[in-house]
Amino acid sequence: KPGIVIGRKGESVKKLRQGLEKITGKKVKVEVEEIDKPDLNARLVAMNIASQLERRIGHSRAMKRAVSQAMRQGAKGIKIQVSGRLAGAEMARREWQMEGRVPRSTLRSHIDYATAEALTTFGRIGIKVWIYKGEAAVEETRRVEPTDVYVSQ
Repeated sequence: KPGIVIGRKGESVKKLRQGLEKITGKKVKVEVEEIDKPDLNARLVAMNIASQLERRIGHSRAMKRAVSQAMRQGAKGIKIQVSGRLAGAEMARREWQMEGRVPRSTLRSHIDYATAEALTTFGRIGIKVWIYKGEAAVEETRRVEPTDVYVSQ
């Protein structure tokens, strides 16, 4: 929500802009853009799961919730993988949850992918998120006619 980032009368954006201008020494323009469906953005989903794991919410519950919300928002498929010392176990392991289809080997499929890390007391937990949004529009390929240029040897 852009209102949270902007703050009252643009205070937060003004502070952010002034901080960036102080660091870079150049004039900075900050634009806040609202994301209409945040549950279909892989980066936001991964960061959300990471923050839940840091607040000691169970990894399987966080994954299930994220998968169901993304499918409710209109994703064709979603896959979430968490790896590391899950639930404080001594041996690290990798768990994943998937709903719908996620054709990662098809080039024309529109898949949003992101990673994030959760810093827990037991170490880092890696999160990978794939969200399949459907087939990308494929343009017609045109055949290029050979030119009348001859190279002599």
